[in-house]
Amino acid sequence: MSNKMTNDKLTGQIFRVGAFVALAAVIVLLFPRYSNSFRYHYEVGKPWGYATLTADFDFPIYKTDEQVAKEQQQVLSSFKPAYRYIRDAQRQMPVISLEEMEWLTRNEFGGIRVYNAEIAKKNDFLMSEIYTMKSAYKRFGYECAQNLVRDTALTEKAMARELSLISPTNDLVQKGERIVEEGEIITEKTYQKLQSLARAYEEDSIGNRQRTLSVLGESVLVILFLCLFVIYLYVFRPAYVRTTSIVLFFCLQIFIVIALESLVLSFGMSVYLIPFAWVAILTRVFLDSRTALYLHYTTVLIASIVVPAPVEFFFVQVVVGMVAVSSLSDMTRRAQLVQTAAWILLAQTVAYTAITFAQTGVFSSIVPLNYLYFLISAILTVGCYGLIYLFEKIFHFISSITLVELTDINSDLLHTLAERAPGTFQHSMQVSNLATEAAKAIGANALLVRTGALYHDIGKITDPLYYVENQAGDNPLLAMDPRDAAQVVIAHVSEGEKIARRNHLPEAIVNFVTTHHGTSLVRYFYNTYCNAHPDEKVDEKLFRYPGAKPTTKEGAILMMADAVEARSRSLDDFSEASIAKAVNQMIDSQIADGQFAETPLSFKDVEDIRAVFVSRLTAMNHHRISYPTLNK
Repeated sequence: MSNKMTNDKLTGQIFRVGAFVALAAVIVLLFPRYSNSFRYHYEVGKPWGYATLTADFDFPIYKTDEQVAKEQQQVLSSFKPAYRYIRDAQRQMPVISLEEMEWLTRNEFGGIRVYNAEIAKKNDFLMSEIYTMKSAYKRFGYECAQNLVRDTALTEKAMARELSLISPTNDLVQKGERIVEEGEIITEKTYQKLQSLARAYEEDSIGNRQRTLSVLGESVLVILFLCLFVIYLYVFRPAYVRTTSIVLFFCLQIFIVIALESLVLSFGMSVYLIPFAWVAILTRVFLDSRTALYLHYTTVLIASIVVPAPVEFFFVQVVVGMVAVSSLSDMTRRAQLVQTAAWILLAQTVAYTAITFAQTGVFSSIVPLNYLYFLISAILTVGCYGLIYLFEKIFHFISSITLVELTDINSDLLHTLAERAPGTFQHSMQVSNLATEAAKAIGANALLVRTGALYHDIGKITDPLYYVENQAGDNPLLAMDPRDAAQVVIAHVSEGEKIARRNHLPEAIVNFVTTHHGTSLVRYFYNTYCNAHPDEKVDEKLFRYPGAKPTTKEGAILMMADAVEARSRSLDDFSEASIAKAVNQMIDSQIADGQFAETPLSFKDVEDIRAVFVSRLTAMNHHRISYPTLNK
């Protein structure tokens, strides 16, 4: 058994490490691959967010598309399309069709060039010297037939020759020359140099080397960020890193967000559309604030590797994570998620505007469309509610929202308990109140133990009259053999588990049902049998609950509360001293029986729980004065 447990533990560790390794590999594969490896992000009017950049090789400065188009227009304005005379046509003046005249005017040609193949001569005519049949008749008073037709092949060849003379570059950057300094505002000229450098990287000899280094750099950064997160878990949250479901929960969140980012960037859309707050919100709802922030920062750092303007993006998303965690101290209502989304929208807007002004100091640097993206992202944040439900089912987690819904005493299951076993229902309510106060005193999850206490005895629904709190007359168990009676009592645990699973209660609540008696003895019937058979060696297994023992503070609190509440009902004296004695005896016997050996309770926790129980039970069973009878 020991070897099997060791092997299972080792297998679990390998699987969890493998999950993070696989996540790192998938992330690098998901990152969008660009046509070149010039992975800097820059915009005109914004500061250069990297170290000073110098040229590693000579490269030309290419003209912008606007400059090239302007020069092409200048060439075309002086270009003359080629025309030839129609055979046997009169040649007193150049006459073309109306469609040709419209084409020349539309393209803003300055004139035409007429080739005369018969005498190997070419003549140039200005637009003012060219006529259509209509304009010629109007000008000279007699009809003139069309005598010119365009030579399309010759025109296109000549035009291509002229355009080819336009140089695509206008300057040269030499190796070692400074291109842009860190923090320098990007001007049109600097932008043109950077664009030219990016174009140079498209060459195979440069691009292949850069792409290899780019992927290597991405891989190292992703592994580094994930390792830092794992180190955090080992140091501050070792229970998380030892739980496979929680590790998979972390990996799945990072994967979803990075996959969405890669998809958005591949389609050329803004990364601000993605609700990165999902990571912080989901982790906060199921786990704790510190881990939520750390996982959010890890995810954002990984996402920053490939986003445009990474400094601006990281700054904004850090603010988003802090707001998301701070506004969800304990999520118990749907409306809280809407409020959080509103705060995130406001925080993103302010952070983006502030960082843009801080970097550039001009209004023109603001991209108004980003504010629309912030709004869409905030709306998508509300959709996190559906993910909460989905992740609860996948990883068997339980959220505060679900716990609040389960504490509704009008729910079908609790209503059935109150109807069939009213005494058990009242007992569960009292245990719930005791356990809640004790959990608050030691910093345990009060809402979780409150909910578990309401359901811990649902197994008594099956045969409620076997339990003293539901009886109005004789106890049928007293007429049975103590061994059989013990088995009837013990059965409410297994029956409760069946009912809980049949009603799809969360696993955390089912654990309260199966562990609230641990492996303790059914002491009443055990003592009765031992007294009746003093010479017999009694098999304790016949009188012990099957377990398992509680492993959490909440489970231990419920076990104590259940026992002391039942014990208090047997007291004749409800003084504080009497109640304190009963509480201490019951808890001491549970400790001596080793029922809390697997829980993280400290001695101080136990003492604080005792004090709460004594105080609450004394208040619940306080003395009432007798009302005097009215004399007639």
